[in-house]
Amino acid sequence: QVQVVESGGGLVQPGGSLRLSCVVSGTIFSIGTMAWHRQAPGKQRELVASITGREHVTDYGDSVKGRFTISRDNAKNTVYLQMNSLKPDDTGVHYCNVDLWRTDYDGMTNAWGQGTQVTVSS
Repeated sequence: QVQVVESGGGLVQPGGSLRLSCVVSGTIFSIGTMAWHRQAPGKQRELVASITGREHVTDYGDSVKGRFTISRDNAKNTVYLQMNSLKPDDTGVHYCNVDLWRTDYDGMTNAWGQGTQVTVSS
């Protein structure tokens, strides 16, 4: 089995910062792209940022470019999301999503975490 666990959410004032972490554990042969998505109340889930496995190529949603930074530590099977200059519109449950291979002969699977709540409010 594979576990995807997010942490680091909380309540922060507008203009503040938070750092989210996501650790992947269990039977893992390799991890590919890791990403953060978020879902605000009454809205569809949207991509916030992603980072590829080997080259660490990053991609960001338009609303977070210049404010958020995604990074990863392959040795720790962990992906981070540094969020600066937070706005009320950033409020929502933030989910970690990973592409992975459990063994060297299995196909790729995709896994989601349970999410961590981020609330930006004064």
